[in-house]
Amino acid sequence: MTASILIEIGLEELPARFIDASEKQLADKMHNWLHASRISFNAIESYSTPRRLAVLVKNVATEQETIEEESKGPALKIAKDSEGNWTKAAIGFTKGQGKTTDDIYVKEIKGVEYIHINKRIEGKRTIELLPDFQQEITSMHFPKNMRWGNGQMKFIRPIRWITALYGEQVIPFQIAGVQSSNITHGHRFLGADTQIHTADAYVETLKSQFVIVQSNVREKMIRNQMKELEQQRHFTIAIDESLMREVRNLVEYPSLFVGNFDENYLNLPEEVLITSMKEHQRYFPVKSAVGSLLPFFAAVRNGDKHAMDTVARGNEKVLHARLADAQFFYDEDRKQSIATFQDKLSRVVFQEKLGTYQQKVNRVVQIASEIANQLNLSNDEKQITKRAAELCKFDLVTNMVNEFPELQGLMGMKYAIHFGEDKDTAIAIGEQYLPNHANGDLPKTVAGSIVSVADKLDTIAGCIFAGLRPTGSQDPHGLRRQAIGVLRIMQEHDWDITVEKLIHIPVDVYQSLDNMDTNVPTIEELKDFVRQRAAFLLKEISVQPDVIEAILSNEIGVLTYSVNKAKELMRQRNNIEFKNIQEALVRILNLAKKAESTSIQPELFETPSESALHDKIMEITNSYQAAKENQNATEALEQLSALANPIHEFFDHNMVMVDDEKLRENRLALIKYIAELIIDYADFGSVEWKQHQR
Repeated sequence: MTASILIEIGLEELPARFIDASEKQLADKMHNWLHASRISFNAIESYSTPRRLAVLVKNVATEQETIEEESKGPALKIAKDSEGNWTKAAIGFTKGQGKTTDDIYVKEIKGVEYIHINKRIEGKRTIELLPDFQQEITSMHFPKNMRWGNGQMKFIRPIRWITALYGEQVIPFQIAGVQSSNITHGHRFLGADTQIHTADAYVETLKSQFVIVQSNVREKMIRNQMKELEQQRHFTIAIDESLMREVRNLVEYPSLFVGNFDENYLNLPEEVLITSMKEHQRYFPVKSAVGSLLPFFAAVRNGDKHAMDTVARGNEKVLHARLADAQFFYDEDRKQSIATFQDKLSRVVFQEKLGTYQQKVNRVVQIASEIANQLNLSNDEKQITKRAAELCKFDLVTNMVNEFPELQGLMGMKYAIHFGEDKDTAIAIGEQYLPNHANGDLPKTVAGSIVSVADKLDTIAGCIFAGLRPTGSQDPHGLRRQAIGVLRIMQEHDWDITVEKLIHIPVDVYQSLDNMDTNVPTIEELKDFVRQRAAFLLKEISVQPDVIEAILSNEIGVLTYSVNKAKELMRQRNNIEFKNIQEALVRILNLAKKAESTSIQPELFETPSESALHDKIMEITNSYQAAKENQNATEALEQLSALANPIHEFFDHNMVMVDDEKLRENRLALIKYIAELIIDYADFGSVEWKQHQR
């Protein structure tokens, strides 16, 4: 006989962004608990709405699995005394296992005899164990917790009811003063408190009370209603997938409706309209067949179709108010000038220790200009970059961005064009915040990329200078994300500049400032921070930890080249034919630690193998450097590989650590010279070559 388990946690309204992860967490806890409790089952289904998290387990066994378990006790020499009698240690061991000394048997483990007991653990009834699941519920963790009433328990939101059934039986337990029962709550306005007669009736029972507990079904309902409206009205509803996920988690019973707004508002930038609808009201924009925005919006109501016209009119009034504000701000901003906004930046603090936004802009201009020099841009490109850097923050003090922070950068681009700035400059201003998340779109223009990197480097260096380096999971200023953004831009645009040289730029800028404390971030602090982000990027493309360590052991270098080197080592790390090469290179690296100089005196060579190795390294040095300049990781490694046989010959026919000091130092100098070329590529000693396969 089997039955199903139902656990439903009824809550105050949950934040939509946390629901999916919380639903999965509850299901995972049930899965792990059942396995740990030795209770077999068929399948687990999870559900969620803004007011509940639930899990339904199908075909659950009525009893735990009974198991035979072997328990190992003390060594036989401890378990028995000199007269062959069982000691207190043996008696205590058997008693603790619920057995007697008559049940002892002896097994040898690694040459030592130990006493053992075999015990049978009878499975308990499932209904007796299920109340313990409350501990799994109370151990759930969330990004944000609440404490309510006089209790000490923290949870994502206050618990209002608990529905817990095993088949038709209520699973008795209590959490935060709430007793479990077979009663659930329907839709807040359309449903009622309802008894669930059996766990398997959960979904249909709540459906009858206007609650669709499956988030994917709610989403499907929304999409189907959208398709019907599109066919009826001959327009297209622009679906943003992240907004769709959010909306489906805001409702328990979705009903779609369409509203409209004054078409005069279409003269606002499209992004302003879409932001007003999506970010502030959770509406879906509506477009024509050719993709132009129409004066309509689609929205989802948490309820049925009753009095939908009234609902639409109410939402139209709310949107009208927001758009009226946006129109006013847009008109007022365009009456000003860039100079007026720039002046305001000097009165807005960026960070207490780092000064105002105008001071930040001044640093960004310096950093961006130096990057432009390092990349050998044309004079025109340098001018565009400098102007974009000078204007990169003026929109932060506009009315529009104050009301719609999501539009920073974008409004800077729009206003820059309005005030007569060059189009390329305006585009660079708009691209400065890209990427705005770890895998977001990157700037497309050279100037936009440089300003974006300069802004991010200033923030990273400044925050580390101010003692705001991320710790653990805490990164309130998004420094990790910004560092990843810098690296992604460098790789995307194939910048021929080392990461270390780039990092020096903001450090030099901070060191040059008169009004800054002398305790500026060191190059090593920044290098370490960015190296960790580079390791993360390599891990994202499936580079193994040992190869990451090998590539980043010396410096990050030119990022594109480092990525190519990592990929090349990943191709070679399991190649048995490369083992001989790797061993040769590692022998050089290990012995080079004893050398102090690279000053080689060929006239001191005594054997042909010394001369042959010296000739080979002289031969390949230029070829290796040429491959490096071309970022050809495969060719560079092939050049190093050509050293393998001469290295082995050298070690076979020469003793390096000889008594003759001049001879010893000369051989060590040769080894150190070679090692510097090898380590420039990677620390081959860090690579795990144990997995070689044919």
